[in-house]
Amino acid sequence: MPTLMTLDVLVETLTGFLRITDAELAHILDVSPRTVERWKAGATFPQHESRQRLEALEALVHRLDESFKTPDGARLWLHAASGYFGGLKPIDALLRGRIDAVDAALEALDSGIFV
Repeated sequence: MPTLMTLDVLVETLTGFLRITDAELAHILDVSPRTVERWKAGATFPQHESRQRLEALEALVHRLDESFKTPDGARLWLHAASGYFGGLKPIDALLRGRIDAVDAALEALDSGIFV
C-alpha cells in the first residue's frame, strides 16, 4: 500500500498508533535503530525488504484502525493475551517481526473466529 505521507510522518504514525519506540519499530522491521533515525531525518530511504516490511506494517495498522472502533480498542487487542497465539499477546508476535501472524490473527477475528 503506497503512502502519501513522508517517511518521518509515517514512522511517527506507526509508533504512535502502536505505542512502540523507534527501537521496537526497528526490531519489527529487522533494521537497526540508527536506520530508523536516518529515515526520520530524510538521510536514507527504506530499500527492498525493509520497504516491503514497512508497507506490510502500515497495511496492518490501517487494518487495525478499520477493525476496531477506536485506536484504544486496537491497542487493547494487541496487548491482550490471545488464544490464537497460545496465550501470548499479538504485540509480542509483532515485536518478533511476525507482521504476517498478527495480520492472520486479525483476519480470523474479522471473520468471526474467536480463539
